[in-house]
Order: sequence, then C-alpha cells, then structure tokens
Amino acid sequence: MSDYIRSLFAQYRQKGILIDTNILLLFFIGSVNRDRISKFSRTEKFIPEDYDTLLEIISFFPKRVTTPHILTEVNSLSNQLGEPERSKCLNFFAASIYLLDEQYVDSQTISQRSEFFRFGLTDCGILEVAQNKYLVLTDDLKLTVHLQSQGIDAVNFNNIRVLGWN
Repeated sequence: MSDYIRSLFAQYRQKGILIDTNILLLFFIGSVNRDRISKFSRTEKFIPEDYDTLLEIISFFPKRVTTPHILTEVNSLSNQLGEPERSKCLNFFAASIYLLDEQYVDSQTISQRSEFFRFGLTDCGILEVAQNKYLVLTDDLKLTVHLQSQGIDAVNFNNIRVLGWN
C-alpha cells in the first residue's frame, strides 16, 4: 500500500474511519456469503479478496463511523437480495450495528450545504460528519476528489484494491 495511505491510516487509527455506503454494503454481503459479492448487482465490481482486505482495514480501526443516511442506503440495497440471503443479511446487519458509531446530523442542516444539489443527502452528511474528525473510506471517485478539495482526508477503496493491504 502506498506510504500516503499508510500514513493516513496511522493518523486516523484512534480517531476513526467513516465507511461509505458501497464499502459498508460489501462488508455485510461478504459477511453473509463471500461468494455472493461478485454476483450481487450492487457489489459485483468487488471480488471476495476485496472483502478480506476490507476486514483487515476494519479491524485496524477501533472506531468505525457511519451516519443514519448511510445505514438507510445499505438497508435499502440489502433488500434487493433474493431470499434467503436478504433475511440473513438484514439479520447480520441488525446484529452488527453495535460495531458502528452512528453520527447524526439532521437533514435540514445537511441540505443547506452548497454541495447538496451535486452530491445529495448521504454524501453531504459524510462531508458534515467527517470534517476535521474522521478518515473517509469510499469507492466514489467524485466524492473522494471533493472531500480532498475541502481538506477532508479520504481514501478511495479502489486504490487500496490495486495496491493491496499487506
């Protein structure tokens, strides 16, 4: 992994990492059925080894941050699974929420951000919560670039996939 990403991980290890929707969905789908990762439309760009990498990253950070908006998106996307995986995923989702530190910012505040019409509720919530607090882990290039332009440290998971975690 690049020295830059390693330094960000070290810098934020105790502060925490905010995990964006697709990456959190990868965690839940992979935890229920690794083989489903590449076969589910919402995670098909990932492979089971990406899930393994994600588990290593998650275990590195004692504090894993999310927002209600991210959790809502993950829940909605998980509902697109067929049974019995849908039920298994939602059961695991419910049982694992305690692993996450849910940070709340009301939608009215988020919608007042200048970026709202470009990024929407969930991504603007990330902007609001992460600023000067958490490292953001996402696979959204547009969001990564914007976060970095705003002085918010962010790592694109696709770069980690290419570089490898070890």
